Amino acid sequence: MQNITRRRALALGVALAAPALIPGFAWAQAAYPNRPITIIVPFAAGGPTDVVTRLAAEVMARDLGQPVVVENVGGAGGTLGAQRVAQARPDGYTLLLHHIGMGTTPSLYRRLAYDAVNGFEPIGLVTEVPMTIIAKKDFPANNLAELIQVMRERKQDINLANAGVGAASHICGLLLQSAVQTQVTTVPYRGTGPAMTDLIGGTVDLMCDQTTNTTQQINSGAVKAYAVTTATRNAALPNLPTAAEAGLPGFEVSVWHGLYAPKGTDSAIVNRLSRALQVALRDERLVARFAELGTAPVTQEQATPEYHRRYWQADIAKWRPIIQAAGQYAD
Repeated sequence: MQNITRRRALALGVALAAPALIPGFAWAQAAYPNRPITIIVPFAAGGPTDVVTRLAAEVMARDLGQPVVVENVGGAGGTLGAQRVAQARPDGYTLLLHHIGMGTTPSLYRRLAYDAVNGFEPIGLVTEVPMTIIAKKDFPANNLAELIQVMRERKQDINLANAGVGAASHICGLLLQSAVQTQVTTVPYRGTGPAMTDLIGGTVDLMCDQTTNTTQQINSGAVKAYAVTTATRNAALPNLPTAAEAGLPGFEVSVWHGLYAPKGTDSAIVNRLSRALQVALRDERLVARFAELGTAPVTQEQATPEYHRRYWQADIAKWRPIIQAAGQYAD
């Protein structure tokens, strides 16, 4: 009788433990998150990607019930921060918020210490930010047509700043030179913040950067603006013409941002983070702040892992021939 009781107790223990053996069940049932989460921004503090991340992180923290810490790991066109996340433990506590560089890096860098295509789990898109073509306030060109003429005439005497090789401002600058059919002198910085500081100070001539970083400077008159790089005008900069309106038809560039976890992160965690992101993107204060910066949150569907994955893979395919044709690589 005693042996039978023992066998029944053992059987009951196995039955109760069985669900924990089902893949994903333990993660789904665990109290995730139960400690602070870190989002790595692979660029300098104060830049456009950093601003977007901090706004989203603040609201996500409230929904997740844990602090969401933003850490800047800049350098090497965003690849140092991306590598940190790709090689992190896939437990949902180290994330990456990156921009269009996730679409260009696989072609721009021929040698990397991590898998730029398969090293991450997409969580959801965040926003798609227009770019602006700007110059120091005393630059001689008064409109885009004049700017194109000056670039063609002065060529290497013109300094075009960017936030580092692989940054959105670098990619936009490459496309601008290609569209204008001339080459100027590019000046890479360690982040958009110092690049903007030198542009305002007159040390460099031009920059092509996101509205999240340029809107305030344009509206205050600290820099001269020539065009926004979208098909329609931007609500935060209603008097700024599109590149097509200003004389550069077909020149359209916007910078999408997305949230990622390391490859192998459990789907239950990815989905929980995606839900928190969707909550953040509906927050009235975030929507209003994004509008002030010249952008808007993506739709709820676009903030899902499935949509994000499709969009990301399509962008990799889009940029590959463009970068190969330019023949300019980061390594």
